[in-house]
Amino acid sequence: MDTTLDFGTALSPDDIARFGPDPQSVFRNNLAAVETRIADACARAGRERESVRLLPITKTVPAHVLRLAFQAGIRDFGENKIQEATSKRDVLIDLPIAWSIVGHLQTNKVKYLTRFAREFQALDSMRLAELLNTRLEREDRFLDVYVQVNTSGEESKFGLHPDALPSFVDGLDQFPRLRPRGLMTLALFSDDMARVRPCFALLRRLRDQVVKRNAGLVELSMGMTGDFEAAIEEGADVVRVGQAIFGKRPTPDGHYWPDFPKAG
Repeated sequence: MDTTLDFGTALSPDDIARFGPDPQSVFRNNLAAVETRIADACARAGRERESVRLLPITKTVPAHVLRLAFQAGIRDFGENKIQEATSKRDVLIDLPIAWSIVGHLQTNKVKYLTRFAREFQALDSMRLAELLNTRLEREDRFLDVYVQVNTSGEESKFGLHPDALPSFVDGLDQFPRLRPRGLMTLALFSDDMARVRPCFALLRRLRDQVVKRNAGLVELSMGMTGDFEAAIEEGADVVRVGQAIFGKRPTPDGHYWPDFPKAG
């Protein structure tokens, strides 16, 4: 039998097994813990807490559970897959949520993103930029964008090669509906920060170079649940945190971060 909380959200047994009987309190407590970690990392780096934006990553969290996240004070939702984001947005359209798409976007899905997303953090091709700009003109909207760079050198990751970044940045001026905000990267997947930090340091150096070509590309979006503190110490302006707020995901890689041990 479903459990219904006071604010009208029904929780199934699977929801309770994953998020507990009171997800709103869990999310609020986890959010406070992440905020403390961000503040501590900023203090170590000699930065103000306000210099870092937290983008909660909500992928795989059901829409009805995200209502409880909203009740817990979360207003920015980051999604990897446009299909998942679109379906959740349709369910939660009554809430003033700011949606960010942070994962790879296929060109045939552009029309869905431009209808509602506030920002897109995985721009990595001129063709995609052109299609986004065209659709945004039709929608009479603008879109904040971050250019994704592959700083780890892994073939499995999307993003521009660092050598291709300058010429790509030079071409952004022809797309007036796109508002460049910065660069984004996924670091090497490792709990060895000595291997992870060079990815963040490289993105910072690249930003320092390309911001001279496009003054809008000032921010660095880097760092996730397992490495966001190191990212902040290396200059991150946006950190994308999911599992530290919403718990381990029911996916094959849900055990990746050290704080979320593999089940079984």
